[in-house]
Amino acid sequence: MKKLTLALLVSFFTSSPAFSDEYFSNILSLIKPPHSHTSIIATNLTQGTSIYEENADILQLPASTQKLLTAVAATAALGDQFHYKTEIFSHFPIRNGKIKGDVFIKFSGDPTLTSLELRELFKQLTDQGLFQIEGDLYLVGENNEELQAPGWVWDDLGICFAAPVSSFIINKNCVHGQLKPTLANNTSQLQFPSYLPVIIDNSAIFDKSSTLEFCNLSLQRLPNNHFNLTGCHSGNRPLKLAIAITEPALFAKDTVAQIAKSSKIKVTGKVLLKGTLPQNHSLIASHQSKELPELLNTMLVKSDNLIADSLLKQIGHKQYNRPGTFSNGSKAMVQILTEEGVDLTHARVVDGSGLSRYNLLSARQLSQVLMLIYTDPRFKSLMESLPVAGVSGTLKYKPSFTSAPLRKYVWAKTGSMQGVDNLAGFIKKPKTDDTLFVILENGQSPIEKEQQLAPFSALFLQTLMDHTAAPTQLNATAQSVTAN
Repeated sequence: MKKLTLALLVSFFTSSPAFSDEYFSNILSLIKPPHSHTSIIATNLTQGTSIYEENADILQLPASTQKLLTAVAATAALGDQFHYKTEIFSHFPIRNGKIKGDVFIKFSGDPTLTSLELRELFKQLTDQGLFQIEGDLYLVGENNEELQAPGWVWDDLGICFAAPVSSFIINKNCVHGQLKPTLANNTSQLQFPSYLPVIIDNSAIFDKSSTLEFCNLSLQRLPNNHFNLTGCHSGNRPLKLAIAITEPALFAKDTVAQIAKSSKIKVTGKVLLKGTLPQNHSLIASHQSKELPELLNTMLVKSDNLIADSLLKQIGHKQYNRPGTFSNGSKAMVQILTEEGVDLTHARVVDGSGLSRYNLLSARQLSQVLMLIYTDPRFKSLMESLPVAGVSGTLKYKPSFTSAPLRKYVWAKTGSMQGVDNLAGFIKKPKTDDTLFVILENGQSPIEKEQQLAPFSALFLQTLMDHTAAPTQLNATAQSVTAN
């Protein structure tokens, strides 16, 4: 009945000669979720006119739309040539295959650094003939650093999308494994690479027939990268696991010790941690990450939290010439965006990823960031890094975005977490005006999300595209709204 009513209403209003707030208000009365808080801005960029606004100045949880702020601030503060460096230093040269003294590996918080790249770094040493370090091997990075931002949900911390943000990052500070049911009974078998310096105890069971009323897995995080997996998983199929480590410095120390050993470089001393790099040292090996535009592309397309928050700390470091933290990075980001003309009065910025439940932004503030991306040549490339509906990133398979009329024409950053479903970006369609939009939905009921015909953002965007279409095209699109 609701689908039929919506189709009739769209047909009625799109046959009118002029469109107005009344048009949107009537459509929204049918498609807007009844128990959520929504904020909307839509702007015709080609004509420079407002199309529609509702609750545009109400502060909402931005979730991953926060990464739009991070992308602009990082570009402004760090520049396109920025890259992370992981470097090895020594006081003494390599002589007769040996370094007679300590060696230092300086980590920079590279969120893309892998164990394979570390092996390549050590290969640079063996290619120079090194086979023995007659001293200690130090890993240099920040001591006592804040690994998670305020407001991160505690029960997310064991999952890799909330991996700790540290100077020491290897393989995204994440351990991948698989939980498999045994054939004989309801017990499980945990499989993960045995060489990884973590301990995971497992007593979880499989409810193969899905008969238990309460069946949930629980991961207990213990000191020294030790985990305890308990509880129950419903079904009889293997379950992929992605577990965030708890102590990245220890994980890095143990990983480097393994790599040094497998590289046939003997360390006569110990592998230790150090807060600062001593003076009077020489560079003997180095690795560089991709440059900033490629990092930002991955961050926006894949909604990579670790890249976002690592860059936030780099922004703080660059702005204040001190070790980067969530606190000084957030302050620096607000300062940079304010200087760029974004009015962040009353906003609250706590991290770069949007994971924190303490972040607060309005649709208008996000629209100002999008306007910078659209109009300023320095940020124009960021638009090409946005997910495209039905084509790339977090919009490739999002329901109702994989087919017409939204497919290929919506370029936007998603922002989703429990109770939150946001979208901010552009409609770019040939032979029509470019449109900027921000759609924030907070307080979303899990039950309503499961039962909805389509996401509210998809329904509104179809309405928005109808607004600029010819009347005959509008009626066809109205039918599409009800079908998706």
